[in-house]
Amino acid sequence: MKTLKLVRTKSDNKQTIGELWFEGKRIAYTLELPWRENQRRVSCIPKGVYEVIEHQAPSYPKAKSYWVQNVPNRSEILIHYGNFHRDTLGCILPGKELLDIDKDQSLDVTSSVATMKVLNKLLPPTFLLEISQKD
Repeated sequence: MKTLKLVRTKSDNKQTIGELWFEGKRIAYTLELPWRENQRRVSCIPKGVYEVIEHQAPSYPKAKSYWVQNVPNRSEILIHYGNFHRDTLGCILPGKELLDIDKDQSLDVTSSVATMKVLNKLLPPTFLLEISQKD
């Protein structure tokens, strides 16, 4: 099974920044919530390896996302589009670059919808997500 790697590179009290790697190439940057003991809706998920499946949310029929399975004590964790830390309740937001789009002194991910389209072309319907922390 193919593996998508998420390497978390920086975290503060608002958010966690990372990089997505697939087949040896960085394909996106990521934005997540900070680590807050895996609390629902306010924390990123624990480091580890998870199975991921393609997902079509009924509320967004044209926007394919990816559903991270078997996260301890959590549910409905997705990889989906969004640009700002306030766009996620624990999910993973991919983007092309890191910029402070809204001028709030925090980095945001850019071109998230376009980046999701790239992921949709690259990623198989089922894959593994390996989350680690850069030292």
